[in-house]
Amino acid sequence: MDDTPRILAESEAPSPFRHFTRDEWARLRADTELTLTIDDLRKLQSMHEPINIDEVIAIYLPLSRLLALYVAATQGLFKATQRFLGAEDGGKVPYIIGVAGSVAVGKSTTARVLQALLSRWPNTPKVQLITTDGFLHPNEKLLADGLMDRKGFPESYDGSALIRFLADVKAGVRCVTAPVYSHLVYDVVPGDTVVVDQPDILIVEGLNVLLPNRLSREGKEIPFVSDFFDFSVFLDAREDLLEKWYIERFMRLRDTAFRDPRSYFAKYSTFDDAQARETARNIWRRINLVNLRENILPTRPRASLRLIKGPSHRIEKVALRKL
Repeated sequence: MDDTPRILAESEAPSPFRHFTRDEWARLRADTELTLTIDDLRKLQSMHEPINIDEVIAIYLPLSRLLALYVAATQGLFKATQRFLGAEDGGKVPYIIGVAGSVAVGKSTTARVLQALLSRWPNTPKVQLITTDGFLHPNEKLLADGLMDRKGFPESYDGSALIRFLADVKAGVRCVTAPVYSHLVYDVVPGDTVVVDQPDILIVEGLNVLLPNRLSREGKEIPFVSDFFDFSVFLDAREDLLEKWYIERFMRLRDTAFRDPRSYFAKYSTFDDAQARETARNIWRRINLVNLRENILPTRPRASLRLIKGPSHRIEKVALRKL
């Protein structure tokens, strides 16, 4: 008998995830009713991130059903723990969901659809959504620190402020504020905030929300953003598709938002097709692709759920972390 260790094929190697085809996942919807109308969907989607009713039914209804079960179980565990400790009711502790993935993969639409679906479940009527863009350092600081071309990289965020925000939300503090970012002016809006007030669920959407901090050599406790998450979703797609979608989005913006004189990118509105495509490709490969490879993709295995997209933005596979 040959005792030589056999190298496992990728399909045979142990995995912390359970994998589903689109059809297998869609069947997990069971009898969950569609609570969104066509008009609701039109309001949720953007011209940059297409989605249709079939996608909501096949992918997001089963996911909302799963999350409703997880939230109910977490709420029950919290109450049981309070009884065990003999503690008084400390108020509502929000269930926090992280949504991560590359630029142009469709995080914003996914987050909005989840917010709309989850707010229609009876035990989670109050669902709020924030993006980590608001925690980017202002352009003035990024310019001073030479980081404008690293915008979206971990060092471009005020990580301490984001951790404080999440810690307060998770502690059940009332009326916690988060800064607001404007994609029109490409900067944090001074004095503008969004208030998070003890929601049942908080959805946190951002590029690097699953990225761990560097460990302290002194043994100090350094919390990760994801330490505050109860569940996380990673939107995934091939690099060539992400580049294609980024360029397509850039071309649409050239003819829409970039034409607003207030836009940070107004100069691109006068570019012809060839100039615009080359500019978008350069930005993608010089900045966004580097961030994807260095910081975003390495966090993919840390997600609770992966939604894997095909060429038409259609989610073709789902991978759910085993409990």
